Amino acid sequence: MEDKKVKVSCTNCGQTNYYPEGAQEKKVVCGRCHRPLPPPGEVVEVGPEQALNLISKSSLPVLVDFFSPTCGPCQMMAPVLDRLAKRRAGEIMVIKVNVDKYPELAARLSIQAVPTLIVFHRGTERGRTAGAMPETDLALWVAKLA
Repeated sequence: MEDKKVKVSCTNCGQTNYYPEGAQEKKVVCGRCHRPLPPPGEVVEVGPEQALNLISKSSLPVLVDFFSPTCGPCQMMAPVLDRLAKRRAGEIMVIKVNVDKYPELAARLSIQAVPTLIVFHRGTERGRTAGAMPETDLALWVAKLA
């Protein structure tokens, strides 16, 4: 029987790939740039170049969490985002951008507060929200946009 495959976007080039579900211990690489792919359902912390590649090139919707490691509400949202990413594996990419490390990207995208969550699809901002929210509200908000 063939392994079920799940879509995942490359954090290096943005290309969407099929990731074999049974490949937990194996290294799976992007078909375009041959860099390792993140496992489906994993929240990945990325830098500006990776974030912009995913935002503009991924065929999957991308939920970006702009956060600060010193922000209490950001820390509260981390496990909520982890669970959402696992539930929606293959349907959406969830990435995190540290605004303390990358203030230029935060400024470019007009981030005023943390946490700020933005859903992008094919380079277009579909919606944004700032502040912590209950898990059910987040799931419904993302479902409406992605």
